[in-house]
Amino acid sequence: MLQEYGYVVNVDAAVVRDGEYLLIERGAAESHAAGALAFPGGKVEQPPGGEETIRETARREVREEVGVEVDGVEFVTSATFESDTGTPCINIVTCCRYTGGEARPREPEEVAAVHWLTPTAIRDHDAVPPYLVDYLDAIEARRDAE
Repeated sequence: MLQEYGYVVNVDAAVVRDGEYLLIERGAAESHAAGALAFPGGKVEQPPGGEETIRETARREVREEVGVEVDGVEFVTSATFESDTGTPCINIVTCCRYTGGEARPREPEEVAAVHWLTPTAIRDHDAVPPYLVDYLDAIEARRDAE
């Protein structure tokens, strides 16, 4: 039997400033990974036919979640997963340059706190899921190659 897939597309934005990454602490009410640290991000909400979809989603989500502006949004890696409710998702990880703004939770139900952390601090943090470390490794490898 042929399985059809329709994926929700999520974009993570790894914002870099002075060798540190901006992470959010997901709100306790979040349906996925509540309390975990994550890169800011969210679902693609652009209608068909749009251009710069991934870059615009990364910029919008960072602005909406933590009030920070970014540029230089570049694709790093992607992965598929199934949400806690069984929805198939594709996660696209980008790396962005911080350009301005003070990072703060804009909607506390969604984002409980923000942190600027070094790669070492991220790897050592108890609230960092293993997949985030994999994403960080891919980002760091790409940055080292530049």
